[in-house]
Amino acid sequence: QVQLVESGGGLVQPGGSLRLSCAASGSIYTINDMGWYRQAPGKQRELVAAITRGGRRNYADSVKDRFAISRDNAKNTVYLQMNSLEPEDTAVYYCNAVLTEWNLRSGDYWGQGTQVTVSS
Repeated sequence: QVQLVESGGGLVQPGGSLRLSCAASGSIYTINDMGWYRQAPGKQRELVAAITRGGRRNYADSVKDRFAISRDNAKNTVYLQMNSLEPEDTAVYYCNAVLTEWNLRSGDYWGQGTQVTVSS
């Protein structure tokens, strides 16, 4: 069984920063891609940033130059540093991992989500 647990969300003023963390645990053999998605009220879930096991990164245009994704493969953890936050960044942020378990079952796994609210 695999679990992804996010932390680091909260309330921040416009222009502020937050750092999200997501730790994967359980019967993990290897993790390929990891990423962060977000879903605002009334909108579809969208990709924010993704990172491959080798460190190649991909960002949504709306967060380029403000957000930075990183990962620690030894800890099965992915991070999202969010700077210069804007009210439009308000959403529930979800961690995602594409991984293979020890039983060789591969799949897409999601965390429970963490709320980020940007407001004065």
